[in-house]
Amino acid sequence: MADSPLRVLRARVGAGVATAFGSDVEPPDGLVVPTSDPRHGDYTCPAAMSLARTLRRPPHELAERLAAALDVGDVCEPPEVVRPGFVNLRLRRPWLESQVVAMVGDDRLGIGPVAEPVRVVVDYSGPNVAKQMHVGHLRSTIIGDSLCNVLEFLGHDVERVNHLGDWGTQFGMLIAHVEDVRPGGLGGAGTEVEDLEALYRSANARFTEDAAFRDRARQRVVDLQSGEPTARAAWQWMVDLSMARNQEVYDLLGVRNLVTRGESSYQPLLADVVAELEAAGLVVVDDGAKCVFVEGFTNKAGEPLPLIVQKADGGYNYATTDLAALRSRVEQGARRLVYVTDAGQAQHFAMVFAVAARAGWLPPEIEAAHVAFGLVLGEGGGRLRTRSGDTVRLHDLLDEAVARAREFLVERARDRGEPVPADVDEVARAVGVGAVKYGDLSQNRQSNYVFSYDRMLTLKGNTAPYLQYAYARIRSILREAERDPSPAPEAVTVSLAEPQELDLARRLVAMGDVLERVVDDYLPSHLSAHLYELAQAYHQFYEHCPVLRAEEAVRRSRLALCEVTAASLRRGLGLLGIEVPERI
Repeated sequence: MADSPLRVLRARVGAGVATAFGSDVEPPDGLVVPTSDPRHGDYTCPAAMSLARTLRRPPHELAERLAAALDVGDVCEPPEVVRPGFVNLRLRRPWLESQVVAMVGDDRLGIGPVAEPVRVVVDYSGPNVAKQMHVGHLRSTIIGDSLCNVLEFLGHDVERVNHLGDWGTQFGMLIAHVEDVRPGGLGGAGTEVEDLEALYRSANARFTEDAAFRDRARQRVVDLQSGEPTARAAWQWMVDLSMARNQEVYDLLGVRNLVTRGESSYQPLLADVVAELEAAGLVVVDDGAKCVFVEGFTNKAGEPLPLIVQKADGGYNYATTDLAALRSRVEQGARRLVYVTDAGQAQHFAMVFAVAARAGWLPPEIEAAHVAFGLVLGEGGGRLRTRSGDTVRLHDLLDEAVARAREFLVERARDRGEPVPADVDEVARAVGVGAVKYGDLSQNRQSNYVFSYDRMLTLKGNTAPYLQYAYARIRSILREAERDPSPAPEAVTVSLAEPQELDLARRLVAMGDVLERVVDDYLPSHLSAHLYELAQAYHQFYEHCPVLRAEEAVRRSRLALCEVTAASLRRGLGLLGIEVPERI
């Protein structure tokens, strides 16, 4: 199995710190990091800069002592010390060659599991019943799914949770309205989610204007919560219909193993949650509502801001449900809780985490992270909407991407004088959906971005089609070489004689380090950037290093580089949830 460069170097530098300065000296954070300029090596160690404050010695002197103590001769060239106090490291060619050889034919690319896997619950997607998924669900769904893929690949026990919006006043309102306008009930062939949306809009208008209807809707909420059969049956039918439509979107996106656990599943726990908070002395009654005040949270006027856990009318809200879900997940063994929602919910989750910590449900050793993301914008800079001003339905957005991809593939075949491939629809789906996913995942999730089919679907630049095409080209070369796709490692030798070969190898062996950064920072864009840089490095390699026309030993070495590059692109894009067609 190949070794991750950063794992190896951090272990060696950590040992070097102990040798140079004593075992009682704690190695600082950021022990080894990739260099931003390859002229300064592949990695740099800034430890001396941090230790200078602790040891009260000049950083350059400490860097010299650390470099002399490092045992990295099998991995790196002799360490280079540069002022004011950095130790630069450059990977040795023989070590890189051995790592590439270990990656050949290995589906995991030599990447082993983490040393201490934990149970991780990732809460993402979260659509609402009686409404279609829209563009607002895109980022949560694909960011959450890609993070789950990477966490699982690294060996963690991951539960993918769809926190479905399937409870609340709106269902009593909708049930009461349907009983008026459709006495026969909601069922029947041909009923679609669109019908529920239309009924919801008209029910909401009645709820605002008609006091008698409002009272009846509230009574139906009580009926639903108490398990009254007709209310429960109507609610279950809405849930089933909505989930069937959502599943069409998940199938198109390739989202698998998503466990639906809606707000309704936590209702039996809510009273206990509030009772435990009261028993802990955390609840303050304010205007009849039961609240928890957390230090550091204020409203715009600077007044203490409460987290309301039970409304004055006795009802519960999102905060109560989220607290119940968090407590339940920790009780079931989760050691890492990840919530993938828009940035507008940052304060809500910060308060939920703070209250849970005060209640003892979120001890310090358990991580809770809100993975926030920005908005999807239209080309005019506002929220992405249809021409009529409506929210863009996610299924429609993906269908349009697939249609445009198909049109592109057909035109490309005709321009090249080739027949339209028999699998054009399958390839169009992979290219179209992949373009939308990558267009999002290549962005820093915390930023807004402008959605553009034209930019996403081009073969030029940092796009999924560019990477998919790079993979397809490499597979074409390997087919032409009639190479066994998985030769025995002992039959492979790799010689990195040219600068472009060395640069490509450095990027190939870095995949494991990149994946660890993805889960540390919850940023799939780290992986997207790595794959784009890898494809660019391969392009330079292919331009300057003949493969099929090289003499046999060089040819075999370069074919091995081709094979590992293709496997890395396939694996990396797969972790982002993007398919790679064999031909485009």
